[in-house]
Amino acid sequence: MTFKAPRGTKDLLPEQQPLWRHVEQTAQGVARRFGYQRIDTPMFEDAHLFVRGVGQGTDIVEKEMYVFKDRSDDELALRPEGTAPVCRAYLEHGMASLPQPVRLYYVCPIFRYERPQAGRYRQHHQFGVEAIGDADPAVDAEVIELGWRLVEQLGLKDLSLVMNGIGDKACRPAYLESLRAHYGTRLSEVCPDCKLRYEKNILRTLDCKRTDFKCQEAADTAPRIAERLCDACREHWMQLTQYIGALGIPYRVEHRLVRGLDYYTRTVFEIQPREEGAQSTILAGGRYDGLIEELGGRPTPGIGFGTGIERLVANLQRSAEGGDKQVTAPAPDTLVAYLGATAKEQALKLASELRRQGANVVLAPAGKSLKGQMRHASALGARAVLILGDEELASGTVTFKDMASGEQKRVPRAEVGEALKDLTPLHTMERGNEHGQGT
Repeated sequence: MTFKAPRGTKDLLPEQQPLWRHVEQTAQGVARRFGYQRIDTPMFEDAHLFVRGVGQGTDIVEKEMYVFKDRSDDELALRPEGTAPVCRAYLEHGMASLPQPVRLYYVCPIFRYERPQAGRYRQHHQFGVEAIGDADPAVDAEVIELGWRLVEQLGLKDLSLVMNGIGDKACRPAYLESLRAHYGTRLSEVCPDCKLRYEKNILRTLDCKRTDFKCQEAADTAPRIAERLCDACREHWMQLTQYIGALGIPYRVEHRLVRGLDYYTRTVFEIQPREEGAQSTILAGGRYDGLIEELGGRPTPGIGFGTGIERLVANLQRSAEGGDKQVTAPAPDTLVAYLGATAKEQALKLASELRRQGANVVLAPAGKSLKGQMRHASALGARAVLILGDEELASGTVTFKDMASGEQKRVPRAEVGEALKDLTPLHTMERGNEHGQGT
């Protein structure tokens, strides 16, 4: 029997790790500069957390969640999104007593049973931020800027910020009635999913992507929620757009942008590639002022976004194919070669000593001649080879070969660490961080 990774999942191989670590560490660095702190929540939660938080009529709850019962007969779900668990943690740990807003970020796997396609997997990885406890539109602007600075720092180009104001529980009900009236005369023309949304979550009809029915035409001609906002939501929206303009971030308003989760209020936004649009959204989020209350807490505003690491990596790889700089795996600084069993033991000790000094060192594989060990060093991309044999052991020295220049010299064993520092200007950890290694 041949085993393969489950459908909709993928292995992350060693040669792919540097770019992933680069993306993750860039994201975390940007978040920290904005004052956000890391939080990690469990990979699975009470399934009802997502039913209450995300919404019964959403695709996530009805079609995509991995739900199971444990041995205590509790119904659990693998985490299908990041916001509800963070809000649960905010409530459970009394974070309302902290200075508000509480600024949190996370990097975690997300699980959704959906049709695998480019940039979308049944297990994917998400970087997200949440700012909980402040309703000021300046916080919306901060969160949106954080997302924009992230893609900017990663070097992604030709992106578009798309925003919309979708009202709140004060003004949205009247809008939903007008939307229901609009779609009520078009139900025979729209897709089966939109017919279901008409019954359960009419706002989601605006988000339909299908082109084999008249869903696009119905959405394009639908009433616009921006024209029906209450005074408070209109003021919030006007201040937000003013702040985004002051930050110098270009944006456009899209009246069909509503996002797919029930908890969104007022602000929703996406960052999209200009040539592909919403089908390949890179980063998306919005305000969720009613979510904490829905989960049993006091009314507490919040806003955040999520972005898939896979989607970011794919876009960076596409940029690299266009000639931009690629992030590559760092080669080991040094390979320790040896001749004979006694030298092998000393080579093992030398490699250990150098690692403790901070060097990146590998031991040559067994059973190879010195020539074979040198070829192995070249294949790894090592910058130096340290050679131990009978002569070196007798004299207390190491033969040091610079693989770039070909220069070879004898160095006292006690001075090898200093010689490596001369060869490698960047300390190993510094160089590791440049390439996304380490933490």
